[in-house]
Amino acid sequence: MPRATNKTELIAAANSQWDTMWTLIDSVSDGAQSLTFSFEGNPQLKEAHWARDKNMRDVLVHLYEWHLLLLHWVKTNMAGGNQPFLPEPYTWKTYGGMNIGFWDKHQLTTYDEAATLLRDSHAEVLALIESLTDEELFDKKHFPWTGTTHVGAYCISATSSHYEWATKKIKRHIREKKQRLCHNGQTNNPPFHQLRETEALTHVRR
Repeated sequence: MPRATNKTELIAAANSQWDTMWTLIDSVSDGAQSLTFSFEGNPQLKEAHWARDKNMRDVLVHLYEWHLLLLHWVKTNMAGGNQPFLPEPYTWKTYGGMNIGFWDKHQLTTYDEAATLLRDSHAEVLALIESLTDEELFDKKHFPWTGTTHVGAYCISATSSHYEWATKKIKRHIREKKQRLCHNGQTNNPPFHQLRETEALTHVRR
């Protein structure tokens, strides 16, 4: 899907990637949704998030916390505040530490709680987007607190782009877990093999 350039496209892209992500998650049995990711030992997976997130709950709360960053940033500045997108002391070079903090914060959050938090924050972000005009969303420097870009770029990053990232990560988890089970001759053992086969295989092969 092309990068959004107006509010209609932004909302459509957010909802499309959201639906794709949840279709994939819902194709996995309840027990498997809590299984530990198995990305260790792959030299191709160098980004910090591959080691950080251990299960689907961790991915969902990461999306949720970045929704909160966006909401707080826009609402505070629209009310006359002077709030940078990243909270102090973090910068775009050091925000990995912030993400670790989010991860640590939610280690007692259950998968179901994470899913509820994310659904609520997704709805709140869409309501925020709906409240803004095309000019407020996509005119560069429309607001002095967006720097050289626009609010829409941050909204894209926190919604459609982030949901696509999560989908790819979860899809890889499904693929690698199935490969491990097949290698160990455990393809008929629960809980992971309790995938809704048609949906799961469709997503895995994309």
